[in-house]
Amino acid sequence: MCGLVVCVRLLIAQSKFDSDSTQSKAGYSLIELLAVVVIIGVLAVIAAPGWIAFVNRQRLNKANDAVLAALQEAQREAKKEKLSYSVSFKTDNNIQKFAIYRAKNSDGTNAVPNSSDWENLLGDLDIKPGQLVIGTNITGENTSSSTVSYASNPVFSATSKPQTITFDYMGALDLTVKTKNDGLTAVQNSKIGNKGLIVAVAIAKPGNPTQATNTKRCVIVKTLLGSLQTGKDTACE
Repeated sequence: MCGLVVCVRLLIAQSKFDSDSTQSKAGYSLIELLAVVVIIGVLAVIAAPGWIAFVNRQRLNKANDAVLAALQEAQREAKKEKLSYSVSFKTDNNIQKFAIYRAKNSDGTNAVPNSSDWENLLGDLDIKPGQLVIGTNITGENTSSSTVSYASNPVFSATSKPQTITFDYMGALDLTVKTKNDGLTAVQNSKIGNKGLIVAVAIAKPGNPTQATNTKRCVIVKTLLGSLQTGKDTACE
């Protein structure tokens, strides 16, 4: 970098030496203009990675806010309607989607999202398909695994609600404690574990929109009471 600056200064000095005073007062020489262009180009190359990283972080923050808003809306609806409400996530053709719906049908059977329930999670955020990837550690309704998986398009059925979080009429996680011996601690450990239920968004790897980089944001349902918290990077794995 120091060598470049010295060379530019020498070029400018040489151009001034070669031109007469009338030409110098008239404007800049071609060499001087080229020197300015070179400096601008070098500065742009240096600044570009930082700018790209900043833009990616802004995208992630906005996407994570959208995930948090979806969970909060499902929780509010559950409290308002005094009914269990579910929020499900999936990725369809590199488009991140969510659905909020009543967890049970009118006859008490398990409900799954209709095609009309699904919405584009990032639709209003000016984020293009393939720029981000969404993942969860949720393998079934209110049930977690030890790792977060990305770019999944799960199949929902009457007996299966993958990548789904369901809140009961009080806004807590809808989990049944069947017996006195099957206490809250046992349910916590067997269903959501120490990590909780994680919904994560990550920057997609260049050229591979199904793979996540290490730059992540997430929302975590940490306890049975349905408390929500946000995290980033390693907390989202």
